[in-house]
Amino acid sequence: MFNICVNERTNKMDGFFAELRVRYAETDQMGFAYYSNYLVWFEIARTDYFRHKGMDYNQIEKEKKIFLPVTESFCKYIAPVRYDDLIRIYVKLAEQEAFKLKFEYEIINGTKLCTVGHTKHVFINTSLKPIRIPDDIKIKLA
Repeated sequence: MFNICVNERTNKMDGFFAELRVRYAETDQMGFAYYSNYLVWFEIARTDYFRHKGMDYNQIEKEKKIFLPVTESFCKYIAPVRYDDLIRIYVKLAEQEAFKLKFEYEIINGTKLCTVGHTKHVFINTSLKPIRIPDDIKIKLA
């Protein structure tokens, strides 16, 4: 599920969130969500964010021959997430430069902030050379 998100701190619509239920396979022996899954959840929210903005990662790659690799990721674990928790992964576009994007994330369980993080991405072509963000993509992200 993907929804417009009203930031509870600012009361402004400035991002979106995806919801998912933590699956058993995503937990460790103690029943906590395994740390690497948080980056997967960031990707789920980011991909849905692009869809909501009228873009599809797959189409961008196949039709435009443009890729958006992660160049940096950060994740700070504040509180644990456990098996069967229904979590919201909040995502917003925090920075947009000529070649790069930065997304910020929050993982929320009920009303509790559990995780914060970010990812940075660079636009590249099939030769793996950085390219400027195409105008049509800039417009959709605005």
